[in-house]
Amino acid sequence: MSKTNSFVFWGLYVVVWLIFVGLSVEAAGLIVNFFFSLYNPAFVQHLYQKLDLSQMYRDSKWAFFGTYSFILLIAVLKALLFYIVIRLMHKMDLSKPFSSFVAKQISHISYFTLSIGLLSYMAKQLTKNLSHHGFDTGRLYPFWEDSQAFILMGAVVYIIATIFKKGVDIQNENDLTV
Repeated sequence: MSKTNSFVFWGLYVVVWLIFVGLSVEAAGLIVNFFFSLYNPAFVQHLYQKLDLSQMYRDSKWAFFGTYSFILLIAVLKALLFYIVIRLMHKMDLSKPFSSFVAKQISHISYFTLSIGLLSYMAKQLTKNLSHHGFDTGRLYPFWEDSQAFILMGAVVYIIATIFKKGVDIQNENDLTV
């Protein structure tokens, strides 16, 4: 691998770590926000993103817990997605990239990405339905505005994972023939 490619790879590795840390902080902040909204709703105004759903909690506990479940699940899945990317980049041997580990990690990335997209789409439809029933859901849209992008990205990464799996099979077959 050339010096330029190595530099770009390690630069991307640092960027992925930064994104992972940011998403982990966001997920932790939302979890703290959730517990404060249950036990001390007045304090939520001083917390991360000031996500105050106390009116929804008073009107319908089912709507509150359903909406917050989607928010927390999507935030945690995004952090886990980038953890898998970090593991992939850390253990991948660029001189021989077609390994079963890489194929498995890319498959995991596609599953997580697709799951995030589908859950985001379901959450978007749930909040749209809740807004028809008089709930204020306008500030929730940023949590799942990118659902279609995640679904498309999950499909593309799945295709890449399938190609990598086939590459691993061909490489193993060639190693046995030689």
